[in-house]
Amino acid sequence: MQPATRTNLTDSAAESLRAEIVSGRWGVGERIPNEAALTDLLSVSRGTVREAVRVLVSQGFLDTRQGSGTYVRSAVDTSAALDRVKRSGLRDQWEARAALDLEAARLAALRHTPADLEGMRQLLAERGTVADGGSDAFIRRDLAFHKSVVAASGNRAMMELYDFFTAAITETIHATLDGNLPEPDQQAHAAIVEAIAASDPERAIAAVRAFMAPVLAQLERLLSQ
Repeated sequence: MQPATRTNLTDSAAESLRAEIVSGRWGVGERIPNEAALTDLLSVSRGTVREAVRVLVSQGFLDTRQGSGTYVRSAVDTSAALDRVKRSGLRDQWEARAALDLEAARLAALRHTPADLEGMRQLLAERGTVADGGSDAFIRRDLAFHKSVVAASGNRAMMELYDFFTAAITETIHATLDGNLPEPDQQAHAAIVEAIAASDPERAIAAVRAFMAPVLAQLERLLSQ
């Protein structure tokens, strides 16, 4: 392990720790050296080590357990993976989002609770339009609604994956607001909720397909020009 440079000690220390994880030196589930040992290895203060560990915890690499230590949670560099997703074409991003939304709606139709439905309906009512506070606020409300559908699926991995894709998904929503792509209206969103409320997974799938179809069709037209 290389000592941290003094240009930005926390970032440098975090990068050194990340390299150990990604390289496989510290395996998933393995406890990493304690704070004192890391201080010696990196030639930085304990405060810098603590900050570096916090950075890697926030990025999903590490998990701190009270009274036990710090363990490797994942060796996957999600920031690099997300960058690759963001560099993919808009059609690819929308198709990936459609796949997530389809399965989330199907599972939500089978597993939702009354509280899930109440939350979805409230968020749908609050979604409003771009005129209500501007595009950024609208996108936050729209994304909150869609995440409530994913949460109702009861699939934790899918929820984590949707969170991972949030940045790319946000860009896909932005793309519908610039006039180039059709923005699914409130009725299209409501159809998804009602299909879930009816506990009808096939109807939920159909509602999401209808929701996504105009956007995907327009993307195909734009790519063929």
